[in-house]
Amino acid sequence: MADDLSAVAKFLFEAGTLKQTKRTGWWMAGVRDPESVAEHSWRTSLIASVIAKLEGADPAKAAFLAVWHDSQETRTGDVNHLGKKYAPSADPEAITADQVAGMPEVLASAIREVVAEYGAKESPEAVCARDADKLECMIQGIEYRTQGYDTQRWIDNSRGRLTTKTANELADAVLEGAPLDWLRTVMGEK
Repeated sequence: MADDLSAVAKFLFEAGTLKQTKRTGWWMAGVRDPESVAEHSWRTSLIASVIAKLEGADPAKAAFLAVWHDSQETRTGDVNHLGKKYAPSADPEAITADQVAGMPEVLASAIREVVAEYGAKESPEAVCARDADKLECMIQGIEYRTQGYDTQRWIDNSRGRLTTKTANELADAVLEGAPLDWLRTVMGEK
């Protein structure tokens, strides 16, 4: 391969830091060891593909948008809603431009474009990916609530920000169930 991939290799190590970057909003609910940004992004991507498929959008593209939606947090950390009240938000597109500097242009431009598309909130896939982000937060809040944490504010806030028909219907289904219903079903208990 003619392209120098050292910048890509460096970014892959940088992306790995998201496995240790905690989602800080959960600390306010008393969660001692909250999920990482990487854990959140993985389930968000899965949910984005589901919502997109059911909405008639491209599930692979929605998942791709969701994979990259918090990638800038390698540089900023996870800034929760309270923190954003006091610190101006960093520009995701500017951070991404720095992150992809030196990468082969075909890759760098693709990453810049996907981050810009997610931020523009206009394509059906971006709308699905953004709903997936909120629905994932709601589901995580329900899981933490089951563990005894007071997360109702996060659940309600996330639920209220959903826009697609599918995300709203999924939210209703999630709220009617419990985190271990899947296991009870598989074990023949329900």
